[in-house]
Amino acid sequence: MSDLPTKILVATDGSAGSVKAARRAAGMAHAFGAELHVVHVMPLTQPYHLLGSDAEGPSMYEEDLQWAQELLDGQVRKIEEEGAKVTKAYLRTGEPDAEVVSLGEDIGVDMIVVGSRGMSPLRRPIGSVSSSIATHAHCPVLIVRGG
Repeated sequence: MSDLPTKILVATDGSAGSVKAARRAAGMAHAFGAELHVVHVMPLTQPYHLLGSDAEGPSMYEEDLQWAQELLDGQVRKIEEEGAKVTKAYLRTGEPDAEVVSLGEDIGVDMIVVGSRGMSPLRRPIGSVSSSIATHAHCPVLIVRGG
């Protein structure tokens, strides 16, 4: 039995740290012949239900969701331009740490890769999302330092 990962999940939020983490995850997936899965979690920090809606155009939630999908698509494109293959990309909403851990369990990953510093809202200390993922994940977590 090999301890090498066969399925890797990388979390991205558009920060320099998560871009570096994606590069590392892509390199490992290529070297190990592992599947590479990419996730972006859109934090629900806005009370969208209190903002009302504009019948003329998209809601703020829809705009944020579109931005999040574009961010995810851009990260996948960068990974693939560098020669790696992305097995599947996921867009989730909620608490980033809980959603990453949950998705990792759901798809049965062997490793989660995250940047050490992301673009989480200021209400959380820097690095707390990656620390929480490392604490609660069912598998090894690689936290990539630097930006």
